Amino acid sequence: MNLLLILLGIFGGVALMTIVARHFAGSTDPGRMQQLQRWIMPLVGLMLVLSLIKYYV
Repeated sequence: MNLLLILLGIFGGVALMTIVARHFAGSTDPGRMQQLQRWIMPLVGLMLVLSLIKYYV
């Protein structure tokens, strides 16, 4: 029973985040998207390195 409540809570939270994100999301200009894409890969790489450090320490 606890598992079902947890899954229901997770599903409800994701549904709520989706609704809120669609409501407040606006169209972004191509320059802003290019600026964000430039930062994504280095941040993902940093996250992987930090995860490896945390795993081995």
